[in-house]
Amino acid sequence: MALGSNTTFYETPNHPYQDERIAEESGLLGKYGLKNKEELWRAESELRQYRREARNALGAAGGDESVAEAEHSEFVTRLQRLGILDEQESLADVLSLDVTDILERRLQTVVYRNGLANSVGQARQFISHGHITVNGSRVQRPSYKVYVSEEDAVAFDETSALSDELHPERGEDQ
Repeated sequence: MALGSNTTFYETPNHPYQDERIAEESGLLGKYGLKNKEELWRAESELRQYRREARNALGAAGGDESVAEAEHSEFVTRLQRLGILDEQESLADVLSLDVTDILERRLQTVVYRNGLANSVGQARQFISHGHITVNGSRVQRPSYKVYVSEEDAVAFDETSALSDELHPERGEDQ
């Protein structure tokens, strides 16, 4: 395990030089505009924690999904509020999640998907420069997890020059 800048732990790959894994990671870095592989490894570690909690819950209930679901409904509800699980999905569906499910909930990705930026890189820049708010509060962390209820409240800061629809950085399609 490596110690990150904000003291959150993450696991690095066991075998650092595997062509297939490196190519896959590079593709995800480009698609989601991640600064480095550490951000990807943090998301993968978060996913591992979710899966571990689901496995432990199912194991403690003796494999009975209904009992595990009742005892760990708060965990499932939290993942549903984050948008990682859909409303109809259950505890067993946590085991089939992919790292992209975690990456899609990052503020950087949500800003890009909502059309506030022309690329994921530009979305990262807008966020880190303080141009983006969530529920009226400025958020400067591209890795911020956006809840489903907050998704429509992601906007430009009204004091930002980018709040003007005619600003050249906003592009034609916004």
